[in-house]
Amino acid sequence: MYEKFLSEKVQTIRPSGIRKFFDLASQMEGVISLGVGEPDFDTPWHIREAAIYSIEEGRTHYTANQGLLELREEIVSYAKRRFNLDYDPNDNVIVTVGGSEAIDIAMRALVNPGDEVILMEPCYVAYTPSVELCGAKPVHIKLEHKDEFKLTPEKLEAAITPKSKVMLLNYPSNPTGGVMTKEDYEKLVPIIKKHELIVISDEIYAELTYDGEFCSLANFEEIKDQVIVINGFSKAFAMTGWRLGYTLANKEFTAAMNKIHQYIIMSAPTAAQYGAIEALHNGDIHVAEMKEAYESRRNFITKGFNRIGLPTHLPHGAFYIFPDIRSTGLTSDEFCEKLLAEEKVACVPGTAFGDAGEGFVRVSYAYSIEHIKEAIERIDHFMRNYR
Repeated sequence: MYEKFLSEKVQTIRPSGIRKFFDLASQMEGVISLGVGEPDFDTPWHIREAAIYSIEEGRTHYTANQGLLELREEIVSYAKRRFNLDYDPNDNVIVTVGGSEAIDIAMRALVNPGDEVILMEPCYVAYTPSVELCGAKPVHIKLEHKDEFKLTPEKLEAAITPKSKVMLLNYPSNPTGGVMTKEDYEKLVPIIKKHELIVISDEIYAELTYDGEFCSLANFEEIKDQVIVINGFSKAFAMTGWRLGYTLANKEFTAAMNKIHQYIIMSAPTAAQYGAIEALHNGDIHVAEMKEAYESRRNFITKGFNRIGLPTHLPHGAFYIFPDIRSTGLTSDEFCEKLLAEEKVACVPGTAFGDAGEGFVRVSYAYSIEHIKEAIERIDHFMRNYR
């Protein structure tokens, strides 16, 4: 009845493909989920305690639009300590309501209607809508299993047109678990520089990089000012519900993004900011402990899926595997629907992350080994009909 009042942009956006399967699973009993993309750990107590104490002390007012200076100083110190990135807390940092807001304000600050934004595919479900809501055109680069879902210079060069303005990258990747090494990025940097591409680099899983050091495109001085780094506290510090992220960017980009941020948000929640200060100041040991647990689960689940006939690369980041289900003859949607109906295991079809995800499913290992083991046993039983 009221659809006629909705904006044309909103009406063209498809609902999340992830939500469809969560809704189905929520109506069933005995379901084992491998679908949730958030840590199963609680936020460490000392972080919660810092936020509680800030409330008890009456620190319940607005902060500066860009966030508490103390937090911005901690973010800059952390970025230098962990990733060798140099930024100024006054000119280069905005504290946001999650990485999602950070991506939104970066996109809105940069693109005009008709601009082209290059996205990888498969990609996180929010990226394409964020481009479309700005009136820009998403241009998808279809990444391939044989390349471990890395972006190659050939694919990037082929996607660039005179209208290309922004590229949105996410490594370590949700949904594939793929990473880009320093050597991989070295092949892209000259292309990015030559075409003056602005890169929004979503590095929310940076701390969850296995088998090597994380590398950011912002580590390359020749294009650093063309890069907006997106990071936050949800994944590494198990703080998803706190909704706190941040941007790192040059002075001009930061000022532009802050114009949008101050009108749509004002400032990120104050108590969450005090918790984040504690997380950055004293949280390294917990990050390391959680990463060790994820790495153990990664090894277990990868071995298990390969054993039952669903080949998957060993992911080098995040907490997802992206197994190949093409041998079953089922589409990604059919596989997930049948698996849920017959064995009560929930995972996410690869097509939720774009057309390039057809033939794959996203599986999260942000669960206990016991939980994962039971899920694999059920999937193994399901796969007996397809071997």
